Amino acid sequence: MKILSIDQSTTSTSAFLFSDGAEPELLFARDHRQIYPRDGWVEHDPAELLANLRAALAAGRAAGAEAWGIANQGESCLAWDGETKAPISPVIVWQDRRTEMECATLVAAGQGALLRDRAGLLLSPYFSASKLGWCLRNLPEARALLAEGRLRLGTTDAFFRDVLTGRFETDVATASRTALMNLRSLEWDPDLCALFGVPMGCLPRITDCNGDLGRAEGLPLCASIVDQQAALFGHGLRRAGETKITVGTGAFALTLTGETPPAADSAALPTVAWRLAGEAAQYALDGGVFTASSALNWARGLGLFDSYAELDALGDTPMIDRGLVFVPALSGLGCPHWDAEAKGGWLGLTLNTSAHQMVQAVLEGIALRIAEVLTEIEAQCPISGPIGLDGGVTQNRWFCQFLADVTGKPFALSGYADRTALGAAQLVALSGGDALEVALDRTLIAPGRDGRAANARFGLARQLVQGWKGAC
Repeated sequence: MKILSIDQSTTSTSAFLFSDGAEPELLFARDHRQIYPRDGWVEHDPAELLANLRAALAAGRAAGAEAWGIANQGESCLAWDGETKAPISPVIVWQDRRTEMECATLVAAGQGALLRDRAGLLLSPYFSASKLGWCLRNLPEARALLAEGRLRLGTTDAFFRDVLTGRFETDVATASRTALMNLRSLEWDPDLCALFGVPMGCLPRITDCNGDLGRAEGLPLCASIVDQQAALFGHGLRRAGETKITVGTGAFALTLTGETPPAADSAALPTVAWRLAGEAAQYALDGGVFTASSALNWARGLGLFDSYAELDALGDTPMIDRGLVFVPALSGLGCPHWDAEAKGGWLGLTLNTSAHQMVQAVLEGIALRIAEVLTEIEAQCPISGPIGLDGGVTQNRWFCQFLADVTGKPFALSGYADRTALGAAQLVALSGGDALEVALDRTLIAPGRDGRAANARFGLARQLVQGWKGAC
């Protein structure tokens, strides 16, 4: 069976053709614009994303694909007309912070406990709920469509599925990232919808992550899931304690915990890993670093380096051991701090500091933030076995070794960077009762030095950066 797997990520849309025993084939890849209309606002053009998705589907059909699956970018969301299918808002990206004040107001009103109890999440602009509420409060067309019974609100996958299959649906893993779904009932929660001002009747139906999900342009859709959960599945991790980290636009760790929702009492947040057709839901603990490769792209835009190949020649001595540290809080701090107002910064700059050293400090800062996330997760659930590692930044072996050192954990580095696409393809195969077997190499990376001193220095730097907002 030939399977088309589409990864609609924060920065691009990529499509791969998978078949049993064969090497995955990249059929289509196209970046889309990152739109920054105001400080803290991050948007995508839904028409552009949809056009790229249609082009990816066309490439799959031309290559003989028999079914397809999609991995979506999670918390990014929008509003659209359910009758014409025309978007009435931009895609408000998961990095967007326009609802900081609304979230802070809800926190001050003591509403955080309700959200933690029902959805397991924090009151943060990161999740979809406050963004969807913003659409209704700020877009006159949204209010007009609501009055006519035509308003639809949802994550990007729900928009794509509505337009392409005619079925207004989202999967349970994506729904768990909205802050509107009850983590135990796996249905939209009326009290949470009321809290954020999101009419429950405007939300999509919640489905399994695979199965019969409709047809799009002649191809049956058999899997739909959040990109991070797709990567977890693509690493072949199925038992409690098994963990993966994907280092892409952001860096996200997921640790499987089993069929019972984890307690919502830590800064690592419970989430749905997946629910296969006819089976019980599997849960996980999630922790995210908001800026990873996006921090490197930012540094490149500043002219600190020209080519990613330059990063293959980093020095043996970590910059943090030489007094230079970078805190990658360019979109605030995620787990375990959840500080949306934190700003990024280098500390320890001198007249002798080179651009090359500054970039190395950026890579180190990403790894040290991941170490903070893993420490928080392991306080709730012991991590077993080597941690699966994938994503574009992991092509840099120096980074991977430094990550192993500062976490004190062994990693299984994927020889195939697109575990997200693989996971979505495997979910498609399972919907037909098959198991997609793809032989992919892994490299074991073990810790080579004690990273505790580096972690302590980074913790001090991170506290200083967090304190800076109070001085402004």
